Amino acid sequence: MVSILNTRARAVAGLFALSVVLAGCQSSGMFGRDDDSSSPAEPPAPTAAAEPTAMPEQELTATEAAIQGLPAQPEQAPSTIDSSVVRADAPKSYTVKRGDTLWDIANLFLRDPWLWPEVWIINPQVRNPHLIYPGDTLTLAYGADGRPQVRLTSGGDARLQPRLRSEPLEGAIPTLPYSAIAAFLSRPTVLSREQIKNAPHVLAFREKHLVGGAGNEIYVRDLGAPANSRFSVIHVGEPLRDPDDGEVVGYMGHYTATASVVNPSNPAKAVLSDSERETLVGDRLIAAEAETPLNFTLSAPPPNLEGRIISVVDGTTLIGQYQVVVINRGSRHGVVPGNVMAVDQAGEVVRDRTSGGFLSRSFGKKVQLPSERAGTLLVFRVYDRISFGLIVGASSEIRVADYVRNP
Repeated sequence: MVSILNTRARAVAGLFALSVVLAGCQSSGMFGRDDDSSSPAEPPAPTAAAEPTAMPEQELTATEAAIQGLPAQPEQAPSTIDSSVVRADAPKSYTVKRGDTLWDIANLFLRDPWLWPEVWIINPQVRNPHLIYPGDTLTLAYGADGRPQVRLTSGGDARLQPRLRSEPLEGAIPTLPYSAIAAFLSRPTVLSREQIKNAPHVLAFREKHLVGGAGNEIYVRDLGAPANSRFSVIHVGEPLRDPDDGEVVGYMGHYTATASVVNPSNPAKAVLSDSERETLVGDRLIAAEAETPLNFTLSAPPPNLEGRIISVVDGTTLIGQYQVVVINRGSRHGVVPGNVMAVDQAGEVVRDRTSGGFLSRSFGKKVQLPSERAGTLLVFRVYDRISFGLIVGASSEIRVADYVRNP
């Protein structure tokens, strides 16, 4: 009997001790605040509904991010890029000027400008961190692993106190010079069979003109557009054939004028303006295409890609720097705007006139000479099976049928 009482007493004492411990824990906040406690405590955390609306975080400009010493892009996988890609005469720093292009700047620092994305260190806090503006200072440095890096820097120990919000007075520098590709940014330059078949065409000229120019009025059948609508008048040029299979992949389109609808009846009447060449009966009216962006990232095309130049836009025989060409590779082959390709001059076929005796001088075996590097091409507009590219460098003559490939 006594042992039973002793056991109950020990149990009660244990429960009392446990309640004391729990009370102490509650008062110290280990398990939370006791609402009945009279001791002072921190105010309850506000609920999500009571939280004040967070102010949107202000986005940093590229210059502000650099001045504040914010971290650059996160660590990347090891790269094979080393100091050998940097030009021997590359500057330690360069301040971007109005009229510069991304291609110019990449060529200033690197032997192979298409490797620019490998060395350009971006600030992730900045919207569109690949964009570079006039006035930005770019500095060439080397990482601990010897990898070259081009960074956006402040150019000194300047600090913005108080912090200012600013917007560049000028837009970001383009990848390519606008003047070199201006004619291809908003006007159709390649037409498909479907476009030619379905596009409305010039039916006749008012006052019985045989050709039309600025100020002349034209009649267009099945236009179906309201008054004041504007169209590019396109003359259908030569077919573009893929030398790989001989198929027609498109037709060159030559801009002649802009047509503005005056009377939307059928046939509709329109007036010509901005004439660049004569407009003929049968020329097609094409709605303006979406603009081609001037800012895109330099990149290499898919591995093992090889194609050929199938046309030069202005019809010249020899192709030089800043001329536009058409190649027989497009989006279905993985080509995107910004791809940089090497241009190799196709080797000639010659006869070996010394290996077969007397008759070899006239009937010697034909031998294909190897291709030779002739220049560099940068793709700026892509269609399904073809693309437009700008010749950004030419070390020797470039011709139609020359090869383009991964650099």
